[in-house]
Amino acid sequence: MPATHDVTNQVPQLTGHDLADDPTLLAGLEREGAGWAADEVHELGTLAGSERVQEWGRLVNENPPVLCTHDRVGHRVDEVEFHPHWHDLMDVAVSHGLHAAPWRDSRPGAHVARAAKFYVWSQNEAGHTCPISMTYSAVPTLRHSPQLSDVYEPLLAAREYDYGLRVPTGKRGLIAGMSMTEKQGGSDVRANTTTATPAGAGAYALTGHKWFTSAPMSDVFLTLAQAPGGLSCFLLPRVLPDGSRNAIHLQRLKDKLGNKSNASAEIEYDGASGWLVGEEGRGVRTIIEMVSNTRLDCVIGGAAGMRYGTVRAAHHARHRSTFGARLADHPAMANVLADLAVESEAATLVAMRLAGASDRAAADDGEAAFRRLALAVTKYWVCKRAPAHAAEALECLGGNGYVEESGMPRLFRESPLSSIWEGSGNVAALDTLRAMAKQPDSVEALVAELDAASGVDGRLDEAIAGVRKELADLSDVEYRARRLVERLALVLQGSLLVRHGDEAVADAFCASRLAGDWGAAFGTLPTGVDTTRILSRITPTE
Repeated sequence: MPATHDVTNQVPQLTGHDLADDPTLLAGLEREGAGWAADEVHELGTLAGSERVQEWGRLVNENPPVLCTHDRVGHRVDEVEFHPHWHDLMDVAVSHGLHAAPWRDSRPGAHVARAAKFYVWSQNEAGHTCPISMTYSAVPTLRHSPQLSDVYEPLLAAREYDYGLRVPTGKRGLIAGMSMTEKQGGSDVRANTTTATPAGAGAYALTGHKWFTSAPMSDVFLTLAQAPGGLSCFLLPRVLPDGSRNAIHLQRLKDKLGNKSNASAEIEYDGASGWLVGEEGRGVRTIIEMVSNTRLDCVIGGAAGMRYGTVRAAHHARHRSTFGARLADHPAMANVLADLAVESEAATLVAMRLAGASDRAAADDGEAAFRRLALAVTKYWVCKRAPAHAAEALECLGGNGYVEESGMPRLFRESPLSSIWEGSGNVAALDTLRAMAKQPDSVEALVAELDAASGVDGRLDEAIAGVRKELADLSDVEYRARRLVERLALVLQGSLLVRHGDEAVADAFCASRLAGDWGAAFGTLPTGVDTTRILSRITPTE
């Protein structure tokens, strides 16, 4: 059959580039004390940008996990089967220390280095980073019970991915999960009904259910249950010390909007054996440290998704011609791309600042106080912005962006997750108010961070003054929670950009986000913004 047409003006696939070729990320890595990790970050970024690893990401999402409740003769097994490349992704993440390795690394900046690697690696495939994040976050909670931490922490931090349900202490490395919410309560975990009855020898028997347990093939789980002394935190292994399966039954896997590669299950505890972590009745206080660290990863993941979408949109616009010119050269598109880039850089900058605070918090009360409030504020805002950002980036590709092969629909489906996981928008906003009320030093620390940029940009100064005014009047503050938290997030991002960001990006941010010279959609930056300079920062070396 003769050819009906020639294929022209189609965009080449974006592969073979280094996802760590990101000036905001690299500057943050150096500034926050982890410049020593730059080579490994670039190594991981190059791997993440390779065609081979991009194919892993596609395949694990197109072939989601499958639940196997029983074997062929009827024995209960409660296992989940994953695509083989899921294990490849997990192996790379663990071997590069994206899980709990920083807790055993005494080098300054270890958590910053881990954040940068998490950022570049998760851009290619986000689903598998859920168990990676939970493993990272489990360690500080587990330390509330030194006798458990002494046994499990070295294995959680080991850089070996050892898949399969076996006795945890006999494995070369472990993955941890978290199981908190129930049908009747959701984020209101104090409404949990799962019970924990003392069973002797320090063990408890847990009976009840959990409505949402991600990565159910993890080796150990931190969970909440009602003990005689109140809601408490427990460690449950999938396999007990004698080699038998713990009575944790997987009922079904959730059919989720996105995050398809990662299994999320409804489970039941049928007298499952668990060990108390911390004190009875202090379960929320004990597990909140795990929640705090997973929230940090929500921010990092949200920033990573923005960077991925921005770079993909810019790549398409550089290689696609419309109406006699490159798409990127049309002023309207340049405005859209620059606006996406500004949002992306602001998110990356604050994510790295929070990672630095995480590194320094143990020895610096001021950094700990800053992290407490700034993390709640940023988790709300960056994660809330991710879906709108992903939608606009997808639209830059036109109809091609709406097709699965572009990778953009997967980004779009993934984008709401970080805003829902570890407390949706209202929960994050109200947690900000709670931190302000219970830890006033956190407000002082955040204000001090803002004041560090005082006098540099009049628009920022005016916005900070407005925030101070709102903080001084807390009437109807719960009704105004989202508005207040949004303003706090924006002035924090603005202060960081003015001090540490690119001049053109900082100017565009202050003009649009702070001075209000901006519309409701992306692509409404004011006249005078240096879009050429901004766009030069999102051009990967291919």
